[in-house]
Amino acid sequence: YCDKRYPKKLRQIANPPLALFVAGDPELLCTPQIAIVGSRKSSSPGRIIAREFAQALCEQGICITSGLAVGIDGAAHSGALASSGATIAVLANGANIIYPKMHAQLTEQILESQGAIVSEFPVNTPPLRPHFPQRNRIISGMSLGVLIVEAAIRSGSLITARYALEQNREVFVIPGSINNPLAKGCHYLIKQGAL
Repeated sequence: YCDKRYPKKLRQIANPPLALFVAGDPELLCTPQIAIVGSRKSSSPGRIIAREFAQALCEQGICITSGLAVGIDGAAHSGALASSGATIAVLANGANIIYPKMHAQLTEQILESQGAIVSEFPVNTPPLRPHFPQRNRIISGMSLGVLIVEAAIRSGSLITARYALEQNREVFVIPGSINNPLAKGCHYLIKQGAL
């Protein structure tokens, strides 16, 4: 917490982690970031949108922060890497554990491209269910704002949006089809005033 590389924006939240474990470039944590999060059970168009937004933001010098989850998170990290931009993956487990395992190669690419893997949990901590909301407050806490791409009405993405609002961060939402259950959370946020 007292290290100069600790993110200034994260110090501003109500319950900042006392320590962060970082693999990769710790300097990246203090760069301007936008979080991109969304459904694990995302649609192909949703993943394309997340990837395109991540690429476009990286081209403007913005670092992409997400949670390394399957679906929208993975697409956002991939989009940042495709544009040779910076990306930070915030984990709900120890930074030495790759979860989900299917993102082993993505994790390697993040580290090889001068990105960062971040966790508040000590090494060897497994990914337990209560850790994910804790992780989400860090994702929003380090960011200027959060972009939600596809989210069900009851989802971790809405938890991240709630944290973002509590932390006085911008919340941005991609609307979707009224027939898509993964758009219901997004439409709910728009009704609440999200951009």
